[in-house]
Amino acid sequence: MKITALEILNVGSDIDLSEFEGLGDFTSYQTTKVSEIAERAKDTEILIINKLPINESTIGDLKRLKLVCVTATGYDNVDIDYCRSRGIKVSNAKGYSTESVVQHTFASLFYLYEKLRYYDDYVKDGKYCDSPVFTHFEEHFNELSGKTFGITGLGNIGRRIASVASAFGCRVVYYSTSGNHDEEGFTRLSWDDFLKESDIISIHAPLNDNTRGLFSDETFDKMKDTAYLINMGRGPIVDEKALVRAIKGGKIAGAALDVIDGEPMRKDSPLRELSDDRRLLVTPHIAWATVEARNRLMQEVYLNIKAYLNGEDRCIVNP
Repeated sequence: MKITALEILNVGSDIDLSEFEGLGDFTSYQTTKVSEIAERAKDTEILIINKLPINESTIGDLKRLKLVCVTATGYDNVDIDYCRSRGIKVSNAKGYSTESVVQHTFASLFYLYEKLRYYDDYVKDGKYCDSPVFTHFEEHFNELSGKTFGITGLGNIGRRIASVASAFGCRVVYYSTSGNHDEEGFTRLSWDDFLKESDIISIHAPLNDNTRGLFSDETFDKMKDTAYLINMGRGPIVDEKALVRAIKGGKIAGAALDVIDGEPMRKDSPLRELSDDRRLLVTPHIAWATVEARNRLMQEVYLNIKAYLNGEDRCIVNP
């Protein structure tokens, strides 16, 4: 059984993949260009990918291919219908990053909420050495307790976010992008009420027709000017030009993004207009990427392949 992994750098070169060698003839590549897929994966029966497009034009010549393993939960880069027509099964990985994303969500929030960059700079720049008093509170910040924490996308990660926010004393509300998601124990609001009442809005929704461009100029006009936006879902859910206008215009207090529209960031990204602005935090899609989460991810992929070799379906998205 020939197994080929094409994008190992996307899960980290520090992850031990030796376990896969016990499953068959295993070959891995750090990165792969689209034009290299056909050559590198020829005669492969099991293909491990992350972001590469999988469709007729990229795998049409791979006649022995039987299983595509996506090292992610999302598989929008895979043409599911084409794979099904070829009898090629597709598996994904679930649940491996929940705690990691929750941790990064609150780390990002507190970095902004408590103005930590300002206070860190204040000390490291030597200004604290010249202070006439023991403390300094030029940049004001507030308690999270008692605030309204709004969640867009109340799935597994969203519910975990909700439980942590509740532990901090927040009132948790949510907006259903599909319009039909009712979650017992949390308050569902209309879109306008959700924007008007939330002190923090945390996005954990998938990208689809209901969410693309959901946070626009009109959206930011309805939010509190003291509110913070956190996007841990998908970049295109937020109109980045509108976000820059909202931050510059003081329509919201700030934003933390771990996902952006176009990754890696383009040099002409509108977000670069705020490169020196403390009100914007951008991280390079790392919320999911604790060491533990990346190891769990590859263990899930390993178990998916092992199950397939044993004639079982595990995390197959196109049975």
